[in-house]
Formats: sequence, C-alpha cells, structure tokens
Amino acid sequence: MTESRFEQTPPPSEPWSSGPEPRPTGRPAREPAFNAPWQAVAVVVLIVAGYGVQTLFPIDAVETAYAFAPANLVPGRWETVITAIFLHGSWSHAMMNGAFALAFSTPLARLFGPKIEGALLFFGFYLLTGVLANLGYAGVHPGSPALIVGAWGGVSGLMGGAARLIGSADGRPGPMFSRSVLGMGGGWIVINLIIALFGGAFLPGSGSAGIAWEAHLIGFAAGLLLIGPFARLAPRA
Repeated sequence: MTESRFEQTPPPSEPWSSGPEPRPTGRPAREPAFNAPWQAVAVVVLIVAGYGVQTLFPIDAVETAYAFAPANLVPGRWETVITAIFLHGSWSHAMMNGAFALAFSTPLARLFGPKIEGALLFFGFYLLTGVLANLGYAGVHPGSPALIVGAWGGVSGLMGGAARLIGSADGRPGPMFSRSVLGMGGGWIVINLIIALFGGAFLPGSGSAGIAWEAHLIGFAAGLLLIGPFARLAPRA
C-alpha cells in the first residue's frame, strides 16, 4: 500500500487580511508653526518688552529725557535721535509697531542670514533707517519742540527694504520701481496722508508725543535706497 502525500499550499493572501502594516521607521517632517528668523523676533521683543520697561517710569519724565524733538539738535542732544526709536506711547502703539516689524523684517533677516555678521547688518539697517527718519523729520520741521517717539521710522525702513526683496527671483534686491515697490510705496503714502489729515484718530496714540507721518515716508525711502549697499555687504551662504 503506497502512501501518497499532498502539500497543502495556503490560499493567496488578500489585501485586507495580510496582517498589520509595518510601522514607519521615522516620523514625517512637520513644518514649524512659527519659523520667523530670530532677528525678526528680537526686533519685536525690543519694541514690546521695551515699552513694558518704559511703563515702570513716569511717561512724562521718560519722554522729556529720551524722546526726540528737532529742537534737541541745537543743544547737542543727538542721542535722542536713537533713544526715541525704543519708546512708545501706549501698548497699542507698541503692539502695532511690533506686528509690522515682524512682517517686514523677515525678508531682510533671511537676506543677511542668522550669523553674527548678518545680524549686525540687519540691526544696523534698522537703526540707521530709524535715525534717518527722525533726522528727516527735523529737516521738515527745523527747531520744532514737538516730541516724537516710536519705531515707525525704522519699521518703515524695513518695509522699504522688503519691498525690493519681495518677488525677487534670487532673493536679492529688485528694481527700485518694481511692482511691489510701487504697490507698497503707494499704499504707504495713502495711509500716511490719512494720518496727516486725521492724526491719532487713525492710529493708536503716542502719548503726549506726536505721530510723525513724515518720518514714516522718509524711513521708507531710506530703506529703498539703503537695501542695495547693505545687500552687497551681506555674507554669502
């Protein structure tokens, strides 16, 4: 009697019965929810936290000592051209400056890069455009005792620089009269004409100091002009 053997082959497996799926070995990359360059964040901290420190002292005393007025240039109080950039008249004034600074400083921070030499160029650009904005205001109102405070001049400089970077294919400054420059510049002119007409009714107040809309426009123009030479100094990646 012979014995025959039959090998039993399993039925072909089906997709829904093939067992548990293998686990991926790594986690998928996630985009960070907040990825602004650190220089952009630092500017916001300077503006908002700086006003927080300012509130610890009487506002009249602070503005008398550190706010800028064109009349300050006669007795040689040139330091107020810089110190006024770090003062604000209210939380809403500081927060609005901080929001605009965060939006428009990001393209410049990425142009200059995160290293120390790039950061120095970035903050130098911000301060220089702010100083030129204040001096431009003094040129329009020579000898005026009116106090002005706020980072709007420097923030407008960042806006002017960003206008030439936005839409640029290679990340370098684009033409002086590109579409983005004309669009942002035209919008900024209109906004400041409204400020000139309505003053504090349009923007958050700046305490006893005024809203120097002329400085806004001069800062924007300074940013447009200075981003070219500053970009040539930017470290190469």
